[in-house]
Amino acid sequence: MSFGPRIKELRTAKRMTLDQLAAATGSSKSYVWELENKNPPRPSAEKLSAIAAALGVTVDYLLGSDSQSLGDAQDQAFFREYSGLHPDTKRQLREIAKTLGGKRPT
Repeated sequence: MSFGPRIKELRTAKRMTLDQLAAATGSSKSYVWELENKNPPRPSAEKLSAIAAALGVTVDYLLGSDSQSLGDAQDQAFFREYSGLHPDTKRQLREIAKTLGGKRPT
C-alpha cells in the first residue's frame, strides 16, 4: 500500500476526519487531502513525523519502506511516547500492564 492510502486507512480506522488530522498535525484540511489523494506526495520530515504521531505509528510504516506490521509500528510509536513520560506515570503504566498481563481476553 502506498503512502496516501495508508494515511487514509489509518485516519479512518481512528475515526478521524480530515479536519481532525489537519488540526493534530498543524496542517490544512486541503494539505491532508492532497497527501491522501495526490501522487507523489511530498511532505516534509516534520509533517511526516507529526502525521505518524497523530496516527500512532512510525514514519517508516507510513512510508512503507519498512517490513514492519501495523502492530509493530503502533508498539514502537507507543514506546517512543512512553519514554518521554514522567517517571511516576511510567510506574503507573507498568503497574497497569502487570495487572492486565495476568488476564486473558475472552
